Amino acid sequence: MHSPKPSAESSAATSEEAQIKKLVFYGSVIGIVLFSLWAMIFTEQATNVIYAVLAWISGSFGWLYFLAIVSYLAFVIFIAFSDYGDIKLGPDHAEPEFNIVTWAAMLFAAGIGIDLIFYCIVEPVTQFMAPPVGDGGTEAAARQAMAITFLHWGLSGWGVYTLVGMALAFFSYRHGLPLTIRSALYPLFGKRIYGPIGNAVDIAAVLGTVFGVATSLGIGIIQLNFGLKYMFGVPEGTFTQSVLALLIVVFAAISAATGVERGIRRLSEFNMLLAILLMLFVLFTGQTRFLLDAFVTNMGDYLQNFVEMSFNTFAFDPPQDWLNAWTIFFWAWWIAWGPFVGLFLARISRGRTIRSFVAGTLILPFMFMAAWMSIMGNSAIDMVLGGASEFGEQAMANPGSAIYLFLEQMPWTLLTTIVVTILSIVFFVTSGDSGSLVLSNLTCRLEDPNHDAPPWMRILWAAIIGIVTVALLMTDGLAALQSAVVIMGLPFAFVLILMMLGLLKALRLEGLKTASMQDALSGHLSGRTVSREGQSNWTQRLTRAMSFPTLKQVEQFIEKTVRPAFEAVGQELAEKGYEVDISGETGGEPNLSLNVDLGKEVDFTYQVWPRQCSMPAFTLRAEKPRSTYYRLEPHLREGGLTYDLMGYTREQVIGDIVDHFEAHLQYLHMKRELSSRPPGEENEPGPA
Repeated sequence: MHSPKPSAESSAATSEEAQIKKLVFYGSVIGIVLFSLWAMIFTEQATNVIYAVLAWISGSFGWLYFLAIVSYLAFVIFIAFSDYGDIKLGPDHAEPEFNIVTWAAMLFAAGIGIDLIFYCIVEPVTQFMAPPVGDGGTEAAARQAMAITFLHWGLSGWGVYTLVGMALAFFSYRHGLPLTIRSALYPLFGKRIYGPIGNAVDIAAVLGTVFGVATSLGIGIIQLNFGLKYMFGVPEGTFTQSVLALLIVVFAAISAATGVERGIRRLSEFNMLLAILLMLFVLFTGQTRFLLDAFVTNMGDYLQNFVEMSFNTFAFDPPQDWLNAWTIFFWAWWIAWGPFVGLFLARISRGRTIRSFVAGTLILPFMFMAAWMSIMGNSAIDMVLGGASEFGEQAMANPGSAIYLFLEQMPWTLLTTIVVTILSIVFFVTSGDSGSLVLSNLTCRLEDPNHDAPPWMRILWAAIIGIVTVALLMTDGLAALQSAVVIMGLPFAFVLILMMLGLLKALRLEGLKTASMQDALSGHLSGRTVSREGQSNWTQRLTRAMSFPTLKQVEQFIEKTVRPAFEAVGQELAEKGYEVDISGETGGEPNLSLNVDLGKEVDFTYQVWPRQCSMPAFTLRAEKPRSTYYRLEPHLREGGLTYDLMGYTREQVIGDIVDHFEAHLQYLHMKRELSSRPPGEENEPGPA
């Protein structure tokens, strides 16, 4: 068991704390570099192969992307509304590290990047002028265009992030497993996740993340290249885009080396503020009433047609090129970004219940995305309807130009163009920065999930992302970027399905633990009538209730009462053949732990930890008043319990340990009865 008070801040791990996962790291790096060199040297051949593989995957597995995305969303919503929604992503005593406002801001920063600027004009205009079915340029086409845009940027994609974040936080913060993708498969494969199965899963996550982030950077570079041509006459082309990629990698490496707090967080907060200001500018300088009315209409169309659109594969007359460029691409893109954003969401959500996590990660970002896409998209469509058809055609022909051509139609063009360029550059840096950090953590074995990989590894991954971006841009620009994501997202789609099964199995075991505590409750109550020498039980309880000890008194109580109780239980269990370990610390923050080795079954752990509390206002003291006192609270594998042991007798402490030991044995019995496997073969989350 880890200390129940992990640090709220992350820091770089030392070389001793961070060990490279050699097969995952070298296998991924060598494969990515070889692919990049092949794409750069044999460009035409690489382009043809990429498109051939894309055609095979979209033709054979397009349906899988549709089903998978719906399944992920339905699963996280089901878990949130079930009894499992009350389970915390961390020990039972854990509290959220960030308030709701800060947490919401970090959610936005996690899953929103340069793509938001690129597609907010391109997609609505393209779906309006060249819809997958029906005639373009009509009112019906405008409503359909925004409904499709909402589908691609709405709840479905955030369901992927929510699933990954929820699974990683649950297994890492509640069960002490490493903060990595393979941990979510522990209930299915047990300790085999530390072998070839886990390596394959982590490699799939690394490849998906690399190509997902490279696609975002490539799309942003295409857009920034046009912006520089628009403002300064810088020529468009592969050379300029390669130079931009190099500069972005340098800045991303510098930012990554500074760490999460000083780098990613500050840049993300700055960019979100700029994005909100730009959205409000478009709202209030444009057709404000129309845009607000359109937003309500768009939301209604999206919610009303959500199920039909989510399952519409156009089976009878498939517009295959449209599907590859839009829906299948977006579903693969969300999946590819799953490890990246999910790991970040897990890092910031320790202590929240599953229900509040799911509600926050689905609703808060979606409302911002919906407002952004509706205001920007409907403004662009309104321009085309108002006669700016040339603007619409240029936006479709050169997607990188769309946002700049759109701002040309608005007041204060120079200022807004500068703002968009700054947004693009900072989004580049944060995407490369965050991506290199996540990739480093995925390819390192970290002792503490609150620590990050060393800076040199983040710099290396930033460079690798840059190389992949340039390689894909050299093949066929935007089309190659989209194709690579569809291809690389497929393996991780299967990993996410396994992740759902593993999490469901682990949550079912959590339910068994609760039930076993209820079944053993009568035994718990039997030990509460022990009386102290000459003192009745109720007077002892009253004395305890009115006692507010110091940390020194807690330490003395641990040594004089708790340790003898632990030793008595340990001796009795040792005589019955169990291996018992008693350990703890004195001074600083005194604590004590009793661990019973149950062989192939889940070990029993009982700890005591002091918790500092504010002194209640009703206390009356003759001595100098203090502002705080300490409670001594027991902790099990699942986390801290909320009652105070201070003032218990040795026999009462023994009784409490035995109560929980009996409940643990009852849980193991219920698990064996439920499982169809032979006893001892049921895998359960546990520390690595």
